[in-house]
Amino acid sequence: MTEFSATLSRRTMLSTAATLALVGATAGVAPERALAQSAIEAELMKPGTLPDMVLGKADAPVTIVEYASMTCPHCANWHKTVLPHIKEKYIEPGKVKLIFREFPLDPLAAAASMLARCAPQDKYFDMTSMFFDQQRTWAHVDDPVSALFNLVKQVGFTQDSFKACLTNQTLLDGVKESRARADEKFGVDATPTFFVNGKKQKGFSTPDEVDQVLGPLVKS
Repeated sequence: MTEFSATLSRRTMLSTAATLALVGATAGVAPERALAQSAIEAELMKPGTLPDMVLGKADAPVTIVEYASMTCPHCANWHKTVLPHIKEKYIEPGKVKLIFREFPLDPLAAAASMLARCAPQDKYFDMTSMFFDQQRTWAHVDDPVSALFNLVKQVGFTQDSFKACLTNQTLLDGVKESRARADEKFGVDATPTFFVNGKKQKGFSTPDEVDQVLGPLVKS
């Protein structure tokens, strides 16, 4: 064997050994990550302290989980411009369901979330739509509490039921737990944040982006 051949052979063996070592070191990474992701997805689909509020058929094959704050302008814009598209194209035909979860950015958002929960359950999404549609009339005014009451009295709240709702400590704790759980377990740090079938979405803010995500899932 020539000196060149011997050198090449040694280099080949060293390279092969290094490759095998790298493969051995990383072989368990992908399965471990997959298992971790599966565990996160399974946990995400469990409700927190408060029952989940679901828009759509319970057996829809695709699930959107939304974390939003009632005082968030981006959330309001999404609910006014994107959700109607999702409802018409995906939710009403039974292809997708939306789970809405509270992630209040401030005490006023928590108050609105509580009021939505205090309404009859079949009116919950009507309440959230009202809060988002009229956000400027109550979330960005000098006396937001009075503005909130003037808004919800249109749907049947009295001074007594308004006060009882906002002083319900169990309900407040549940709303706060929704945010804490999203932050600690799912890495939610802004609103709105969306998960589709357990996977966090980066681009989900326009009808076109929504179609790019949901289209392949409802066809599969």
